[in-house]
Amino acid sequence: MEVIIILILFSLVIAIGFLVAFIWAVRSGQFEDTESPSIRMLFEDKSKKKKDKDDK
Repeated sequence: MEVIIILILFSLVIAIGFLVAFIWAVRSGQFEDTESPSIRMLFEDKSKKKKDKDDK
């Protein structure tokens, strides 16, 4: 019976920790830009290609 109480208290501490981490992430602006990650792969890369002497 004591083990169940310890496990419940431990799970509550873990849940509160996740809640605090979530609130911190929301307040620090982690979830403000939800649109661009879904369309970022549609943009072309702007990479510079160097031409070697062999490529003519």
